[in-house]
Amino acid sequence: MSETLSPELQSWVGRTRVVEEDVGLAAVRRIAGMLDLDPGAFRLGDALPPHWFTLFFADVARQSDIGTDGHPKPGVFLPPIPLPRRMGAGRRVTIHDCLRVGDLASKTAEVAAILPKQARTGFITVLTMRHTIRRGDQVVAVDEFDAIYREAVKPGEKSGTGAPVPAPADAAWRVETHLSAPLVFRYSAVTWNAHRIHYDADYSRQEEGYPNTVQNGGLTMQLLLDAAVAHTPGRLRGFTARLTRPIYVGDTVTLCGTAPRDGKVATWVQDRDGWLCAQLDCEFA
Repeated sequence: MSETLSPELQSWVGRTRVVEEDVGLAAVRRIAGMLDLDPGAFRLGDALPPHWFTLFFADVARQSDIGTDGHPKPGVFLPPIPLPRRMGAGRRVTIHDCLRVGDLASKTAEVAAILPKQARTGFITVLTMRHTIRRGDQVVAVDEFDAIYREAVKPGEKSGTGAPVPAPADAAWRVETHLSAPLVFRYSAVTWNAHRIHYDADYSRQEEGYPNTVQNGGLTMQLLLDAAVAHTPGRLRGFTARLTRPIYVGDTVTLCGTAPRDGKVATWVQDRDGWLCAQLDCEFA
């Protein structure tokens, strides 16, 4: 495959669309229950944790527009990148304010970049989406999200992963978390994510070469951010995230973080073998 962007894909760069959202009380209470919080503690007008904007503004595709992998078909919402496997890889977020229960808000989704390239595990294309969250004319957050598109796994082969890297050893706090199938299912339901690798073990093994159903990377980041906010004084103002190693549904992981230094906190996820799976660098004010 070519590392030069085709004219069709080049025409997608800079395209925008708007997703409207009613941050309703019922939806907020479902999210709270999924995260093991008291749903009844939330009322209209309450401020939500700053990073919870990521739980709203789902792309709602018609059922006829869903592909065999559970994602909307290429070209429905995202560019028609001619590679079959898509996984979240990282994000860069700046938070200016928080959403409140009852808000009418919007997300402007922009195709910021499409980068095809040869990687160690095969040919890939990196898609960068820029999401700007607004309440009226006020910008609440700007979220740049990277997704990696990969080649199909050859029959009988496993999905390639990079060499494992040991997690840092200087954690100031640790939280052990079990990634149960019901938790992953409820998160996927809340975020309207039907990607089959998260719930269909046969598909995950046979079509994408994983040993089991795969943990949702958005949930990994959500749980780590929740832990960071709980262990750090001040207000979360932004973060960068990178997913480095697959985690599987049913695994038990440890969420870790350092003590704050000049408002900055390093956090990470390690698996039961001590390998680094995800990193988030947070900024508090």
